[in-house]
Amino acid sequence: MKKISFVIPCYRSEQTIGHVVAEIDGKMQEMKEFEYEIILVNDCSPDHTLEALRELCRERASGNGIRKAISFSKNFGQHSALMAGLRESQGDYVVCLDDDGQTPANEVDKLIGKLEEGFDAVYAKYEHKHHSTFRNLGSKVNELMTRVMLEKPKELFISSYFAVRRFVVEDMIRYENSYPYVIGLVLRSTKSITNVVVTHRDREQGSSGYTLKKLFGLWFNGFTAFSVKPLRIATAFGSFCAILGFLYGIYTVVKKLINPDVPMGFSSTMAAIVFFGGMLMLMLGLIGEYIGRIYISLNNSPQYVIREKINAEGSRSDGTEEMH
Repeated sequence: MKKISFVIPCYRSEQTIGHVVAEIDGKMQEMKEFEYEIILVNDCSPDHTLEALRELCRERASGNGIRKAISFSKNFGQHSALMAGLRESQGDYVVCLDDDGQTPANEVDKLIGKLEEGFDAVYAKYEHKHHSTFRNLGSKVNELMTRVMLEKPKELFISSYFAVRRFVVEDMIRYENSYPYVIGLVLRSTKSITNVVVTHRDREQGSSGYTLKKLFGLWFNGFTAFSVKPLRIATAFGSFCAILGFLYGIYTVVKKLINPDVPMGFSSTMAAIVFFGGMLMLMLGLIGEYIGRIYISLNNSPQYVIREKINAEGSRSDGTEEMH
C-alpha cells in the first residue's frame, strides 16, 4: 500500500491548522487505498500555533494518519520549513499545502491521480485566485522570474499546493546549502511536471505572512541559488553600455572636428558618468550577492534549526536544538 506524506508549514495558524488537518483526515477516509502521515512545521510562529500542533499530535501519536510536528528555534521562512518537512517525510508521494485553508485538502485526489498517471510532479492551478492584490502581484513577478531565470515552461503554473514522487523528494533534500528555493529544486529534478485545476478558497483568518521584504528575499533566492543568468545579463548589459559609450565618444569627437565652436556639454558628461557609475555599482552589488551567499554556504549556515520534534524521528523533549 502506497503512503502519502502531507507537509504543512505553519505560521500564525493556531485557528486554522486544525481545520486543515481534519479535512485531510476526512479525505483520506475516502482514499482507503493509501496510508498517510501529516507533518506540521512550526516556523517559530509568535502566536499559540505550537500548542495547537502539540494537541493535534497528541490526538494521533501513532498508526495510520500519524501527526508529526517540527518546531524551529527562529523564523527561517516557508521554504526552509518545507525542506524540514520533506526530510521527515516517508511517503511514496509527498503533498505540500498551506496552513490557512486556502488550498483545498479535499481535492488532493486530483493531484495524486496525476502522479498515478505517471507524472513526477503536479502543481495545483486556480481558475479564480482569492489572494490579495499585493500577493497576486508577487505571484506574477515570481512567475516571470522562474520562467526567465529557471527556464520554467510558460504554460506551467506554479503554486504552493503541489505533489511530488519520492525520488524527486530524495533529490531535493540533497540540497543542504543556505537559502533553499523549493521551486528551483523541483524544476532541476524533473521535467515531467503538469497542472491540475482545483478550487482556491478565501483565507479563513488573518492575512498572508509574505511581506515585500520576504518576497524580495524569495526572488533573490531563486535567481542566485539556481541560475547564473543574472551575471550573464549584467555582462551583456555592461558590454552594451561600453559600446554605447564608445560610439558616443566617437560622435563627440566627430562633432567637434566638424564644428569647433560646439561647446563640450558638462551636463551630458555628468549624466553619462552617473549612469555608467550606477550601472557599475549595480553589477558589483550583484556579484557581491553571489559571493556573499557562497561565503555563508561555506560557513555551513543552516537552512533551519529544530528546537523540538513531536512524534517524529529523533524526537526531543529536552529543548535541545538540531541544525540542518
